[in-house]
Amino acid sequence: MTVYDIAAKLPSIGVLRDRCRALAVLECIVDGGEPCYAYTRAWGDDEAALMSNGSGDEWAVVFTADGAFIRVLDHESAMTPYRDPEHELWPGLLEGIPAVFCPQIEEPAFGDEQGKFLATAVLWRLSDDARWHTGEDITFPPPRGPYDTDPDGSHRLEILLDDIVDRYVIFAKDHYGIEVDPMVIEHVVAHRPLTDVVVQALNPEVTVARLHGDIVATGYPIVPV
Repeated sequence: MTVYDIAAKLPSIGVLRDRCRALAVLECIVDGGEPCYAYTRAWGDDEAALMSNGSGDEWAVVFTADGAFIRVLDHESAMTPYRDPEHELWPGLLEGIPAVFCPQIEEPAFGDEQGKFLATAVLWRLSDDARWHTGEDITFPPPRGPYDTDPDGSHRLEILLDDIVDRYVIFAKDHYGIEVDPMVIEHVVAHRPLTDVVVQALNPEVTVARLHGDIVATGYPIVPV
């Protein structure tokens, strides 16, 4: 699994945005504290979906007027910039990136203490593109062992692929130790309006009213009361 495999499987920008919002809403319902997945419509002039596992691994999808930009950082992967004292990126990672996405490379949230951009995988897609793009002609490092099949950490984006419902069910069990109903997850992933029945199937302690502000902030629909 490399960024090339992920680029071939990611959905369109619109579908990806909806899936990112759904993940953020699911996290609002299930966790509510420090969620692994979040979404903000106030990322400067843009919108952004954010993932952080709390252990130094993260990804971000920035939705701009020109398209979408994805940055992944797996701090222990073979391509981590921390392998180098100067935090140099793996060769080719940004090769061919359109100029409209260059401001993302300068985004402070994506850099080290000196403001140097950190990433192990980068993808982008212009609004009128027919597919996702990555750096051109990346030469990936050889496996470090029999189980090292993901040199750039791009597998962390797999939850955004077409089997997102099944992947979130597995994530909830592994991360939170809970069993969740796939039909309820599908309801949220499909962006059907939330009701108390839906949210309490995932977390009996919350209501739509209680989560209203957080959910509205993602742009996800809520049944008017």
